[in-house]
Amino acid sequence: MQATVKWVDGVMFVGETGSGHAVVMDGPPDHGGRNMGIRPMEMLLVGLGGCSSFDVVQILQKGKHDIVDCVAELSAERADAVPSVFTKIHLHFVVSGRNLKASAVERAVNLSAEKYCSASIMLAKAGVDITHDFEVIEV
Repeated sequence: MQATVKWVDGVMFVGETGSGHAVVMDGPPDHGGRNMGIRPMEMLLVGLGGCSSFDVVQILQKGKHDIVDCVAELSAERADAVPSVFTKIHLHFVVSGRNLKASAVERAVNLSAEKYCSASIMLAKAGVDITHDFEVIEV
């Protein structure tokens, strides 16, 4: 896996992945930015949500569960001191489907957290307290 991050100006950067996708990162005005893009730590949080959501959806689809939507709502706390690392992250999954059993969603969430989500496992090993819960919506 490869990526490049190029400085634009101020504290704005453009990151480009090896797969050819790009994202703008910027800071708030009080840190020299123009608020034109996602913050780097927000990107890390979104990456965790994407990694875990990818797992949950794939696990449920492979189990032939009829899911129609999956939303991961993430909340995080950061240390007050520099470096302002994540100390706690909570992922709340809202999974919608037809005849979807809570036990299947719980299994998918747990498998992602404990076995498959590289981002979650890496952050947990670094000392971040990561918790998960879910709700199922029948459609």
